[in-house]
Amino acid sequence: MRIEIAGLTKTYRGGVAALDGLDLTVPTGMFGLLGANGAGKTTLMRILAGIARPTAGRVTVGGHDIATAPGRTAVQRELGYLPQDLGVYPDLTARQFLDYVALLKGLDDRPARRRRVGELLEVVALTEHADRRLRGFSGGMRQRVGIAQALLADPQLLIVDEPTAGLDPEERIRFRNLLSQSAGRRTVLLSTHIVDDIAQTCREVAVLAKGRLTFRGTVAELTRRAEGRVWSVVTAGPPPPEGTVVSALPHEDGMRYRIVAQRAPGSQAKPLEPSLEDGYLSLSG
Repeated sequence: MRIEIAGLTKTYRGGVAALDGLDLTVPTGMFGLLGANGAGKTTLMRILAGIARPTAGRVTVGGHDIATAPGRTAVQRELGYLPQDLGVYPDLTARQFLDYVALLKGLDDRPARRRRVGELLEVVALTEHADRRLRGFSGGMRQRVGIAQALLADPQLLIVDEPTAGLDPEERIRFRNLLSQSAGRRTVLLSTHIVDDIAQTCREVAVLAKGRLTFRGTVAELTRRAEGRVWSVVTAGPPPPEGTVVSALPHEDGMRYRIVAQRAPGSQAKPLEPSLEDGYLSLSG
């Protein structure tokens, strides 16, 4: 489902603008939305899901105008949503919780509903834990239940907001793979502040900062923004004052710093190939 956003503004009480005249087009497939905490990502997700209303602007999803009640209803029928904080019933098992959510989504045929729940428990690798109570699940396991509930009605639009925050490396990799496998013919909008999640799953990305669009293009194009601006500096003293230190690793001669800077931070600086994180830092200054 193609998403088209024009002049989208959301202003909260006190005049705080979470979104400020945002223009953005999101095609079918896996799409990344990158930005620091407070950039406006969650507000945009809530508007697309029909939970929040914009102050101004126009949003169409699959040709449906979400400013209208029929438009919001049409989009929500095709929507799977995993919010930043998914509330679960801790005394229910994973199977019971998914069965309950499936009922809420209108899956009334009991045998078909049970089959769908079983299929998704297998997809998210929770079949052997299906009858455990959710209170005993780890954060990663709860997130897998979350993606399962979002996929119950086989949505054409899947929105996931900060899905890997707080997960250990193994669970993050597992979850990223689940998202990539879920894309196919649907639109998957991944909102995160974790650059590596975008690098490993998305071809196209948009960057938000203070409610405004600062970049829209491919991951490769964003990476190239840092070409000629990434340096390695080895020193026994403090890092050079120029630029942004991306990493610092112990070295036999002191510390090795990876630095993003407009020019070489010292005569001993050596150029490096940029990463997506370097491109993002170069963009944000």
